[in-house]
This record gives sequence, structure tokens and C-alpha cells, in this order.
Amino acid sequence: MYDRFNRRISYLRISVTDRCNFRCVYCMPAEGVPLKKHDEILSFAEIAEIVRVGAELGLKKIRLTGGEPLVRKDLPTLVRMIASVDGIEEIALTTNGIFLPQLAKPLKAAGLNRVNISLDTLDAEKFSKITRGGALGDVLKGIDAAIEAGLTPVKINFVRIPGENEDDEKAVREFCERKNLQLRFIRQMNLKTGEFDAVDGGYGGICEVCNRLRLTADGFIVPCLHSGLRYNIRELGIRQAFQQAVEFKPEKGTGTESHEFSNIGG
Repeated sequence: MYDRFNRRISYLRISVTDRCNFRCVYCMPAEGVPLKKHDEILSFAEIAEIVRVGAELGLKKIRLTGGEPLVRKDLPTLVRMIASVDGIEEIALTTNGIFLPQLAKPLKAAGLNRVNISLDTLDAEKFSKITRGGALGDVLKGIDAAIEAGLTPVKINFVRIPGENEDDEKAVREFCERKNLQLRFIRQMNLKTGEFDAVDGGYGGICEVCNRLRLTADGFIVPCLHSGLRYNIRELGIRQAFQQAVEFKPEKGTGTESHEFSNIGG
């Protein structure tokens, strides 16, 4: 699939749930966000069919996000279903890492290739403040579990929070070097105004080479993180939703109020 700007669209980020066990200050309010009803959320069978049609159209890479994707029950089952789709070459997952000690090996066995894990500080007190209650030790155990399971290269996502964690970058960088982890620095974004920067250490935020679409947990294909355009697969049909998302994918995002980071997975 090629869009109007000759970008080859081959990457789909799938939000499998709008729920999360953290309340990170840069992602959602302390009280949480309104949650979708169970029957609004795509089933595993629906997601697998969307991936199958997308693969026929040229998708090669899948990333599972949330919310926190590992709070979705039986996620290895979905990974196995996606891994069986012809044409899919890579399945990755972005997580806070809390449940990886239990799930890393089953996910690897199901066909997951690698993970990105959020880690914004190595200061336990500051970590609890940023996540509003999370335990740093649990994430560190999750990182070790991912390494042991072979979900490599393990990538670490560090969100730069002005006035909060600038002094933590050095310690996290040294930690990643010791553990042979790949580190990415992400600046805070503003979805409403479309303000964003390129990811330091990755390809996110570079509009000229953007090759991705997003699928929300309730069935909308979103062509751009910083755009309000969205196409409902249940109303339009899967193939038509994909085709419209690609056809109208903007050259650059300008802002949106149709979604938040908490329900689209960044």
C-alpha cells in the first residue's frame, strides 16, 4: 500500500485494550479515563481477520499496544493467531513490563518477536510518582524476563518529562548499556495541537518516512497519531477502511481531539 506521498504503508499498531494498570502523568489523568464497554472492544477473531486483510494489502509488521496490552486476558492466544497470518514478518509489543515475568515465555512461544518497555527513571520514589503507584522493581523483573525469554532486542522507552526526570537520563543510559538494551528518548507530545518531535533513537515522529496505521481497541483505523481521521472497520468493512485510511493519510499531523495516548498506544 502506498499513500499519496509515496510512503509504503506496512506497519499496523493495534491497541488491544483501553485499560491500564498504571496512571502515568504524561498519558492519562489520575482518575483514569472512561472505558469502552466490553462489546465495543474488538475480539481476537476480529483482530486476526483485520491483520489477515491488512497483510494481503501489504502489512508486514504488527505492534500490540494499549492501554497496557498485557492486561488483556489470554494475549498469547492473539499473538499466535497473528503469527499464523501469511505475510506478517514481525510482531512486537509495547508494555510497562509488569506482567512479563509470567508472560514473556508464553508470548515468545506464541510468536512474539520483541518488546519495548517503558522506563522513565531508575529512582524508585520518582518512578512511583510518575506512574502514580507503580513499583520500579516489578518493571526491572519484567526486563530481565524479556531478556531471558529472548524477546530481543529489548528496547527501552524513556519519556522526557520537563522538570521531572532530566537528571535520570544518565543512569538509565548506563543501565541499558550494561544490559545490552536499546534506548529511545521520547519527548512529550500534544495531540490536540499536533506538537511532536522525532524520537531520539527511533523513527517515530518523522513524517516523511511514516509507514504506519493504527487500529483502536474499538475498531477504528487511524492513519495518523496527530489527526482526527478515523475509519470504522465494522461500518465500512475491513478492506475499505484500510484503503480510505491510506488514501487520506495526511502528509503531517496537525492535531486531534478524537483520541488520547491512553487509548491509542502512542
